[in-house]
Amino acid sequence: MDLAAAELAAERFLAALGIDTDAESLRDTPRRMAHAYAEMLTPRPFELTTFPNDEGYDELVLVRSIPVRSICEHHLLPFTGVAHVGYLPGERIVGLSKLARIVEHFARRPQVQERLTKQVADSLQDRLAPRGVGVVIEADHSCMTLRGVQAPGAMTVTSTLLGTLRDDARSRAEFFALTGQPGSAARP
Repeated sequence: MDLAAAELAAERFLAALGIDTDAESLRDTPRRMAHAYAEMLTPRPFELTTFPNDEGYDELVLVRSIPVRSICEHHLLPFTGVAHVGYLPGERIVGLSKLARIVEHFARRPQVQERLTKQVADSLQDRLAPRGVGVVIEADHSCMTLRGVQAPGAMTVTSTLLGTLRDDARSRAEFFALTGQPGSAARP
């Protein structure tokens, strides 16, 4: 990452939009802007800590309302919301904080919500080998609320279901009910 080049580009970008960065209150804005985007777009390293499922726990494990902060890859504007991530354990269980970390890991790059939802689910499926995985993300996209259609309050909801949570209607209904999704029983 080249923060000096990002700062210079931010300064030129603002100047091209007619913003005078020589003003005292804006003098440091290009540096702050470069550092802010660097922070938002740099995933923190983590290991997906798993443990043997010695007790044979076979019910849904769900972490609700995990904060999601990402950048829309089409406009480079933020989208924010919550993720609900659940799984049906197989031979291993995961440290619960890692469900939040995996959401953050994939969110810290230019994204679309659909891909983010699928990346979280696929990664858990590949690395944990559970009997099923479910991910729901609810987000407010500033590219839709602050510009364009200007639809404040509009929420985008995406879901990815794998394994038993996709194939078994009762498991799917339980997952959607626990995540607070309306009409959960009618989903295919």
